[in-house]
Amino acid sequence: MKAIVAYVQPFMLEKIMDALRAKRIHGVTVIQCLGFGRRIDGNSPHYEDPAVELGFAPKNKIEVVCRDDEVPTIVQTIRESAHTGRHGDGKIFVTEVTLAVDVRTGEEGESIL
Repeated sequence: MKAIVAYVQPFMLEKIMDALRAKRIHGVTVIQCLGFGRRIDGNSPHYEDPAVELGFAPKNKIEVVCRDDEVPTIVQTIRESAHTGRHGDGKIFVTEVTLAVDVRTGEEGESIL
């Protein structure tokens, strides 16, 4: 099992969720958060894009736990739906899930997905 975490622009969330639903991807969690990206050098008060000032920007964090074979489809769907080509489109991270437990039944493993 894998956990996919994506940080995306809030105005792209509806488009991303529509695309995930169209691919019948479920078990999605969305969290509103704040963040900021990298700068060219540690002393510069600007992001790599000079039009963007330093400071926290609103983001949406999308979380999906899925079977290994679903990862490429989910990552591609999020990436294509979130892409604007501008600074701050976001990032997607994929990590291993070593244990999943259903709170209600106590069942463990991939079957709870």
